[in-house]
Amino acid sequence: MFNPADLPDTLAVFPLPGALLLPRSRLPLHIFEPRYLAMLDDALKTPGRLIGMVQPNKVPGRDGTGLQMIGCAGRVTQFSETEDHRYLITLTGTSRFRIVKEMDGFQSYRRCEVNWDGFARDLGPEEQDREFNREAFMDLLSRYFSSRDLSTDWQTLQDADDELLINSLSMLLEFPYEDKQALLEAPSLATRRETLITLIEFALRGGAGEDLLQ
Repeated sequence: MFNPADLPDTLAVFPLPGALLLPRSRLPLHIFEPRYLAMLDDALKTPGRLIGMVQPNKVPGRDGTGLQMIGCAGRVTQFSETEDHRYLITLTGTSRFRIVKEMDGFQSYRRCEVNWDGFARDLGPEEQDREFNREAFMDLLSRYFSSRDLSTDWQTLQDADDELLINSLSMLLEFPYEDKQALLEAPSLATRRETLITLIEFALRGGAGEDLLQ
């Protein structure tokens, strides 16, 4: 658990379209580009071992790609090196942040000045969603998986806590990166669940056009 005082003012950021990290969730990554190997090496030398995951946007920026204003920092909690000197790592989501500005420097990777205000809840215990209708949600999810010929361990989903279920699906399901950003920026677990339902319903409406979750 981090305290607000432990969070740095600057952060290495990893712009990766579609790769969503949420607080208290885990994101596996395969690191192989030289600049991101350097980023990882530098992060491991710091007490927090934090890397900021952020979605790119269409506004030009450094390296020709802009960055969304809100990302999520993750602590490197697992890593292993392959025989060809690549890394398999796991980031555990710590807190969302807001980018103040991108910094110039000699590093090959990108660094930003960041602000953590407004995201104190991310540092607390897992959230509850007391209005979550799990039965109706699982029915909707089943129709979504069937429409895309996807399979999963349904018992694991049934047994998962609300936050783990909603956040894991938000991270794993394939949506455009703008929609991933909306899931990231949701101010609460309930809002994220509502956003996720809307995205699933929209995807189904484009296919079978059946009655959807109310």
